[in-house]
Amino acid sequence: MSYGIQLPVQSQSTMYAEPWEAAAGPEDLLAVARTADRAGFDYIASCDHVAIPRRLAPAMSTVWYDPVATLAFLAAATERVRLLSHVAVVGLRHPLLTAKQYATLDHLSAGRLILGVGAGHVREEFEALGVDFERRGAVLDETVDALRAALGAEEFPEHHGKRYDFEGLGQRPRPAQDRVPLWVGGSSPAAVRRAALKGDGWLPQGDPRDRLPGQIARLGRLRAEAGIEDPLTVGAITEPLYVGTPSWDVGRRTLSGPPDRLAESLRAYGAMGVHQIQVRFRCRSRGELTDQMAAFGAEVAHDL
Repeated sequence: MSYGIQLPVQSQSTMYAEPWEAAAGPEDLLAVARTADRAGFDYIASCDHVAIPRRLAPAMSTVWYDPVATLAFLAAATERVRLLSHVAVVGLRHPLLTAKQYATLDHLSAGRLILGVGAGHVREEFEALGVDFERRGAVLDETVDALRAALGAEEFPEHHGKRYDFEGLGQRPRPAQDRVPLWVGGSSPAAVRRAALKGDGWLPQGDPRDRLPGQIARLGRLRAEAGIEDPLTVGAITEPLYVGTPSWDVGRRTLSGPPDRLAESLRAYGAMGVHQIQVRFRCRSRGELTDQMAAFGAEVAHDL
């Protein structure tokens, strides 16, 4: 299995942000991205929210960096790690605008983009931007089709759908990759179906271990029924991790202990059919996080 990480600092929901992130900034993001690059992480990921309403701000906070700007900033400071939007709410924007941004990012990073997409869940964002919240699933379905065309090889892409209709409009630079991987996020029945039928990968949203086998089996059935033979990259988000024996309370859900024991536990994901795991480390500072990442890459990852 490969392994990636959702970047700290760039999104600070109270569900997962550590206290030190509140005062952190660009230098901390750079340090984490460079550590990921050196420690063999497959990707670094950045979230997407345009604006958070007051009713959700106490839980979600309003700290949500723009993913294109963030990943482009970090692309210039790294060499090999891939750049994942986890996830871009692409239905909020016209697909030609999204394609322009992410094609440029792929071009500038020499083909390191993974475009993760999702339907979104904040009604006020949709309403402020004039997008139908109730129809966001259908909007996303067509947006994915339009993005396939707009991020393809053609300088003048073409798409004719219910919501978007374009042809004869050229966009360069083109992506460096022949096919930008498109991973679909979400764990609802509709999201799993979308991932199976339209995606190159699936990004679950917090499915516990006991639920993953059933989800993975459904992905396989849907693709088989549709006659899709291309491989699908199946992901999972692991429990919080701490490499070694912590000297502080890391929470009862956190997997901690010696590297071999962590690797043994994480290999269970591979046995289920997972191809990449997204890991998160409990930490009290940037230094503790980068130390944990380095230890994971050097002492745990080779046994996955």
